[in-house]
Amino acid sequence: MEEAPVLVQAVVAYDGTDFRGFAAQGPDVRTVAGVLNAACAQVLRRPSEVAWAGRTDAGVHAWHQVVSFPAPPDVDLLRLQRAVNAMLGPEVVVRSLELAAPGFDARHSATGRRYRYTIVNRETPDPFLARYAWQVTAPLDLDVMRLSADAFIGEHDFASFCRKGPEGSTTVRRVRESFWTDLGDGVVRYEIEATAFCWQMVRSIVGTQVDCGRGRKHPGDLLGIFAARDRAAAGVIAPPHGLTLWHVTYPPTPVLA
Repeated sequence: MEEAPVLVQAVVAYDGTDFRGFAAQGPDVRTVAGVLNAACAQVLRRPSEVAWAGRTDAGVHAWHQVVSFPAPPDVDLLRLQRAVNAMLGPEVVVRSLELAAPGFDARHSATGRRYRYTIVNRETPDPFLARYAWQVTAPLDLDVMRLSADAFIGEHDFASFCRKGPEGSTTVRRVRESFWTDLGDGVVRYEIEATAFCWQMVRSIVGTQVDCGRGRKHPGDLLGIFAARDRAAAGVIAPPHGLTLWHVTYPPTPVLA
């Protein structure tokens, strides 16, 4: 009798520029999950289908995307990691591999997700950041953007900042952290952590805060924007290439006595 497969948990980083998002969408659409499935299937010599912690859109990057997939019980994790990285790196890289704890689910076991969004706020483009940052040439008032960032902390209905989901789905989310950091030389970075996010939520939040930083909106407007529950009330959607899934949090693994 064939032994039951084990579940492998992996941390994956990728440059999303040339992908149509993370989730597999068919043989003719290039996605991160699609190339990972193909590479793992080739190494393991069996079909592979990864589950993931966060579904990133086309052009969005990740430093700490968590995936899981079944593998033979005698799988050599180091060989698997090296082989997949040789095929897909540096565009897609498996940063670590381990056997998952019983009952682990890459998506549903996650307790938090953190995103980073980078903006280059100057007239001169940066060739080393062009793929990973939104260039905003108009002056931004970072103090105003920091004030606006505070309004997103806590539990809110983010309907004004989310693309409409399936019928009956909720747009209520709890945000734990929301802040801007000045990295110098006109580069600023936004970080936000929540238990979960809805579709295009981070990019809509960033776009609205940039409108505040440019003087098109005021932080005091945000209460009314939340109350409107209307996507048209918020600001522009920031482009995808400035966004990175930075970290996914899980409960600590119990230590066996």
